[in-house]
Amino acid sequence: MRQITDVIRKEYEDLSPSERRVASFILDHLDDLATYNSVELSEACQTSKATVSRLFRRLGYDSFKAMRDEVRVLRQSGVPLPSGASESGTTLLDRHFRLESKNLSRLNQQAKLWPLDAILSKFEQARRVVLIGFRNSYPVAMHWRQQLIQVRPDIQLLPQAGQTLAEDLADLTDQDLIILIGFHRRPAQFPMLLNRLKSLAIPVLLITETQSGLDHSQATWCLEIPLDSVSAFDSYALPMSLVSFITNALLHQQLRHGRQRIEEINRLYDSLQELDLTLN
Repeated sequence: MRQITDVIRKEYEDLSPSERRVASFILDHLDDLATYNSVELSEACQTSKATVSRLFRRLGYDSFKAMRDEVRVLRQSGVPLPSGASESGTTLLDRHFRLESKNLSRLNQQAKLWPLDAILSKFEQARRVVLIGFRNSYPVAMHWRQQLIQVRPDIQLLPQAGQTLAEDLADLTDQDLIILIGFHRRPAQFPMLLNRLKSLAIPVLLITETQSGLDHSQATWCLEIPLDSVSAFDSYALPMSLVSFITNALLHQQLRHGRQRIEEINRLYDSLQELDLTLN
């Protein structure tokens, strides 16, 4: 799919002054373009609706709605769309943290509907917990593995570098738990993997972004997380917050065992001199 930014920049020098105002406005408001209609766009750019319509046709779109829908699809699929928009009296830093706070509030409301007791129970009872992540999801899976391994044994991270999944999946049963992390711009085969895991009857906790388009019924549980940011790149603050919350909740659910394991690991750190554990 083409990117609207490339289309506009290719045609920009040949646009009329009024068309350039509209084109510049679009480039500066890619993150909130969906909130405008064609009349509001023409008013914001102080030009006529006819000029707006003419620009869209010149850029290869039937209407403003067609362009707006394309931008929405690109954003939801994870394509970075930079925005130069700046609210009056605010900075990028202000807007960044305001949206982060909004995302946390949204997640808090969503989490109240999650079956957390059932999920935590499976975390505790599973013979083995396997984390799977690709591309941007891999660092989240890797960090989660490092947290969970301090609370309970038998935590595995997949795929291993340069390796495939099949060999490791072959040993899993309904006594295990797979945490499948799949934020957008996933590999094309991701839905096939999700479907295959269901056919193997392995419990799956799917972690993905809101409105992912994935078939949630293929997973045992699905937790959707807002990744919205003020500009081109998604925010992964909430995925990391979720990792911290669930791991801490699991620790408190089996506090005595968890503390013993952490103490044992700390003794090994000390004997192997792997970490600097001094307090100053």
